[in-house]
Amino acid sequence: MPTIDASKILIVSTHGFEQSELEFPRDQLRAKGATVHVATLDGNAIKGWEGDDWGREAEADLKIADAKVEDYDALVLPGGQINPDLLRVDKDTMLLIRAFADAGKIIAAVCHAPWLLVEAGIAKGREMTSYHSIRTDVENAGANWVDQSVAISNGIITSRNPDDLKDFVSKIVEEVEEGKHPRDIAA
Repeated sequence: MPTIDASKILIVSTHGFEQSELEFPRDQLRAKGATVHVATLDGNAIKGWEGDDWGREAEADLKIADAKVEDYDALVLPGGQINPDLLRVDKDTMLLIRAFADAGKIIAAVCHAPWLLVEAGIAKGREMTSYHSIRTDVENAGANWVDQSVAISNGIITSRNPDDLKDFVSKIVEEVEEGKHPRDIAA
């Protein structure tokens, strides 16, 4: 049985990520012993968004294009409005998310990040949640949208907003410790 302290987790993000939605999972998962890497479009540090202005930088470990699915147990996608909107038009990001899904690896997306799951074509038939403003996008992609702190569907974890981050991280830990998930829902 896998354990969180022996896992490797990849966070994929770019400028404009919601500050807490990258920092809280990164720091909490590291505190539990997981190896956590941050991948960005160019492999350089990225700047977060906090409140009504730019926030702190997050250091990067590698480029998204250089990330290999087989090196990781789970993928975490922070939200914010800017970050997922920029990433959903990046070919390498979409290929990576789809590869994680095809491999049955855990994918966790919070706030506006379910846009990335929609764009990757892996929302259809799933129970999902998100920030309320993208509910229609999620439903139009064929998902069953629910208003709860966390939704899980065959290893795909979604969450609504920064208030739900404790539940989000707990579910990531639980799912990583369960292992790979077959994707029997057609995308």
